[in-house]
Amino acid sequence: MEGRLLIIDDEESILDVLSECFIEEGFEVKSLSSVKNIVEVVKSYKPDAVILDYLLRGLNGAELCYEVKLVWPDLPVVIISAFPRHTLSLARYNCDLFIAKPFDLFTMIEEIKLLINNCNLGNYKNSLQKF
Repeated sequence: MEGRLLIIDDEESILDVLSECFIEEGFEVKSLSSVKNIVEVVKSYKPDAVILDYLLRGLNGAELCYEVKLVWPDLPVVIISAFPRHTLSLARYNCDLFIAKPFDLFTMIEEIKLLINNCNLGNYKNSLQKF
């Protein structure tokens, strides 16, 4: 198994495609169209990376990224968006990777695998033990 991914996007078609592709690549995937408390979801699911849409109904994916990074700075968070102009504001949210929609699935999968392999997940996994 490659790892565990948490994917949050309010477009069901994107969730379905991403889930299927990452499952085929050996990942365990939890996909959500919305989330009320991302810290609780991460704490219970323990993903190796989080993929967030930038614009969610009633939510800002970058703000969710910021919430995650406050608790687990070593957990890789990827933001996807059809509006690449958002990349200018992502630095302050500590996003690890930005991927513009539409994206090439094969490139996205490889970039996320590389990100997970290059991140210090040991610190993140150890911090989960505290909860």
